[in-house]
Amino acid sequence: MRINNNIHGGRTVVTERNNVRIVNRGGGGYVQHPYMNRGGHAYYSRTFYSHGVYHTGIYRGYYFHGAHYYGYYPGVWFHPGFYGWAWHPWGAPLAWGIGVGGWGWGGSPWWGFYGGWWNPYPVYAGPAFWLTDYLIASELQASYASQYATAADAAPAPAYPPNQGGASYSDNGANAQVTLSPEVKEAIAEEVKAQLASQEQQAPTQGGAADQGAAPNNTDDNQVPPALDPARRTFVVDNSITVVSNGQDCELTGGDVITRLTDTPDGDGNVNASVSASKKGECAAGQQIAVSVDDLMEMHNHFEEQLNNGLKALADKQGTNGMPKAPDASTVSSDIPAPDPDKDASKELSDQQAQADQAEQQAKQDAASQGGGGQE
Repeated sequence: MRINNNIHGGRTVVTERNNVRIVNRGGGGYVQHPYMNRGGHAYYSRTFYSHGVYHTGIYRGYYFHGAHYYGYYPGVWFHPGFYGWAWHPWGAPLAWGIGVGGWGWGGSPWWGFYGGWWNPYPVYAGPAFWLTDYLIASELQASYASQYATAADAAPAPAYPPNQGGASYSDNGANAQVTLSPEVKEAIAEEVKAQLASQEQQAPTQGGAADQGAAPNNTDDNQVPPALDPARRTFVVDNSITVVSNGQDCELTGGDVITRLTDTPDGDGNVNASVSASKKGECAAGQQIAVSVDDLMEMHNHFEEQLNNGLKALADKQGTNGMPKAPDASTVSSDIPAPDPDKDASKELSDQQAQADQAEQQAKQDAASQGGGGQE
């Protein structure tokens, strides 16, 4: 069991035994089991559980430099023409406001809090930029909800995420130095385009069967996980994590952006990265940090999942409110069938939380006992 406590509250608990992986973040988590082998690759099922709701996902296994990693695998695929439409420019820019008839964010608490830190594009030159704002907004909404829930667990619920000291980003005054710059947004948009182009190539095989011969088995040390792909450098943080910079701990939260600098993990499973954009009170922009490949994989996984959610929203919106119509927004099921949810996931996550509570309490008692006895 590994327990990581964040600087401003909240923790992540990871347990791996008998090829079962359990990850808990307090308000929810997932239980992962081996699922199937196909085309020389191992696939895993994840059952996510939060507040009474289950959903499942498919993840492909990677084994690299002696460590296991798990990459998101889509459950449905669009027609190749839809991906091509999504990453090419439109003929004319599209205005899409934050109110009714557009994004519909106006009046939302998370938007009021983060609105000054991040600004959507005034017009969209193509679907990839629309999807970029969709991704950023999704991460900020989730970050706001997560920090609010963490504070509520510790004390009466505040009216804002606790680690920002109560200040809103809507003033753009003292906080102007920690805004998400156009240059960083462009880097995210380039990642969106690259992912869409990749999916356009894979879509004709309904799940990437074209690469099934790429690896002879699922223990090939040359299977570089997506988070370490030299062509992919920009990552959007998906959860609150504590990282190390210049020997000191600092925090990053959902919506922050980092750039990976090195491609090979060290003995602790970390690579070097720089902070491209962060919020007040967090790791400062420009700082170099050590971040685990596990955390990078989860950022990449969430990026892909949110991008697929954005594509579904884009498919629903195309042809309405002035948005150009797509050539074909139909979908097909993945070549890896969707797994059934593990109905024991709720209990396993609850049991893990109790075990983590007990382990932390025992560690505190041991530390107090050693201190009281004058031991060094």
